[in-house]
Amino acid sequence: MIQSPLLKSTNGYINGKWCAADSAHTMPVINPATGETIAIVPVMGRDETTRAVDAAARTLVTPASIEQRGEWLGRLADLITEHRDELGRIITHEHGKPFAEAQGEADYAASFFRYYAGCVDYLRPKQLAERPRNHAWTVYYRPAGVAALITPWNFPLAMLAKKFSAALAADCCCVIKPSSKTPLSMVALFSLIEQIGLPPGKANLVLGPAGEISDVLCQHSAVRVISFTGSTSVGKKLIADTAPHLKRLALELGGNAPFIVFDDADVDRAVDQLMSNKFRGAGQTCVCANRVYVQQGIADAFAEKLAARANTIKIGNGMEEGVTMGPLIDRKAFDKVKRHVDDAISKGAKRVAGCAPIEPKPNEGCFFPPTVLRGVTAHMECVHDETFGPLAPIIEFQSEEEAIEAANRTEYGLAAYVFTASDERAARVIPRLSFGHVGHNTGSGPTAEAPFGGMKHSGFGREGGLEGLHDFIETQTVPRP
Repeated sequence: MIQSPLLKSTNGYINGKWCAADSAHTMPVINPATGETIAIVPVMGRDETTRAVDAAARTLVTPASIEQRGEWLGRLADLITEHRDELGRIITHEHGKPFAEAQGEADYAASFFRYYAGCVDYLRPKQLAERPRNHAWTVYYRPAGVAALITPWNFPLAMLAKKFSAALAADCCCVIKPSSKTPLSMVALFSLIEQIGLPPGKANLVLGPAGEISDVLCQHSAVRVISFTGSTSVGKKLIADTAPHLKRLALELGGNAPFIVFDDADVDRAVDQLMSNKFRGAGQTCVCANRVYVQQGIADAFAEKLAARANTIKIGNGMEEGVTMGPLIDRKAFDKVKRHVDDAISKGAKRVAGCAPIEPKPNEGCFFPPTVLRGVTAHMECVHDETFGPLAPIIEFQSEEEAIEAANRTEYGLAAYVFTASDERAARVIPRLSFGHVGHNTGSGPTAEAPFGGMKHSGFGREGGLEGLHDFIETQTVPRP
């Protein structure tokens, strides 16, 4: 069992108090690197979730000042930074990512609270300079209501920080449901939230499978906003389940990111950026490159350099020194990556980095070697389906038009990347890519200061930037003579 000063309790948190499940049902939290049980947490359901929503609704009627919200956000940012090592250790134990990556996730989480602490003034009432109809017009930004924040396992701390920081800035009261695979990061964060003096009911934590928890969040009349990061299939179900209740949804859903390298690009830089983009979190990120399009003239050089770099990655337990890539989250994830690799090879692709994976034994970690494939074509499974693992399939193209058409040949539109030395080419290509985030000569992902979100089946709504506040506020216009 993991021991941590931030995990004095491993229960949920409702109305300012730690609490177990009414049923006394529990579930294990597994370290994906070892297969060991590191904690036991409660399985909550309909009754606990209803109490959490009711507590949030009661607290919502007492607004907090702009100054108070800024103070809460800044204090929480400072506490996350102060405890970054311990938070990182917890993330590594429940997710498997290397400790340095996990520390970076804690820093990333803190940056959202710090950013919104610095821009809450945006939410002050604004009076129009004009006097239409001979009235003074004031625009107020009110909290949208109780916000349900549902987060995935791949960034167990950062994904919540993106949502909760904006919701708290907007003065929403929240019910938070983390992934059942990685709940400990959220429990640890609540031990810090306790220290900043939030009113009871302002932030509530329910633990357990989606089932009954999701039903309450979709049906309870007090929940006005649901912010969800996860699969497109679940996002579509949330749309259907909430439609009768006219709830606002913010959805960051699946991805299938193209990484396009033109023949005038700096090959070394492109390879370097792909390495950090593709293999971070063992490839289990929504914005990592899933399809690597390389123009034919540089394909040999690019593949050779990428394969050499991929073969230097050290796989293992993220808490061990020198490890640069951890395990996949579970056997299901392992099997999907293996299926994509086997499918591509059976259809003519060649493995140029990595080796055949060792089948994981029960109660052991699911480690998959970083794999680079050449000779990949559009009819292979890894091109039209998000792998979510350490597989880099290289697809060669000839023309600019071909690259654009291939990149857009997906229902998803979350992230894309373009590498070219020509600003003119970038100016032609980028506007034609139907993706919410397009890196230009960089594999960088989102930042707190800029809006991030998807197009098409990758969802709607934005996290980060001033735009990230919009999902959690209602504008109220007040004219007066």
